[in-house]
Amino acid sequence: MSPTMIMTRRIAQLLVGLFLYGIALSLMIRAAVGVPPWDVLSQGVVKQTGLPFGLVTIAIGLIVLLLWIPIRQKPGIGTVLNAVLVGPSAEVGLALVPPIDDLFTRVLLFAGGLSMLAIATGLYIGARFGPGPRDGLMTGLHRRTGWPIWVVRTAIEVTVLAIGWALGGNVGLGTLAFALLVGPMVNVTLPRLMVPAAVVAPKNESPEEVRA
Repeated sequence: MSPTMIMTRRIAQLLVGLFLYGIALSLMIRAAVGVPPWDVLSQGVVKQTGLPFGLVTIAIGLIVLLLWIPIRQKPGIGTVLNAVLVGPSAEVGLALVPPIDDLFTRVLLFAGGLSMLAIATGLYIGARFGPGPRDGLMTGLHRRTGWPIWVVRTAIEVTVLAIGWALGGNVGLGTLAFALLVGPMVNVTLPRLMVPAAVVAPKNESPEEVRA
């Protein structure tokens, strides 16, 4: 692929991935069987303030970005777009999908949302424009403290989960399912959706010779 085509794919993946990420969150919220820890926090803030979920998601993302400053983590364009686009796309999903009473349907909705989130994560991270605010906080703390990545991630998510639960966020079996399954699922989607780096052919070689 030419550098132009690769850049076009990267931009498309980033935007589609972030939009689908927000839709996936809305599906899991409507499933009402528990949501990821960061969204438990968002729900808790929504319950206490009455603000729209999308607005709260944006605000939390921006606050997390401020926490990057003391750990000297540098954002990319994907980081900023993640902070400002996921919330509005989640609001679109919540507007399109009404609350559902049937438990079996809600479980299917959660499974679909989790699957979509794994694909969306592979898309936006695979675009190579920088991690989201929450992922960057995790990797930045790992780099600054030297703690194992799983320790940092667990500490962050347990903290936000506890705060969100205290504020009234929805903790359930879906929260546990997310914690156990999202890592292995993204481990499948990310390698398949990672955009390759452009290969520049030397002046004395054709692109066909480089690919060969």
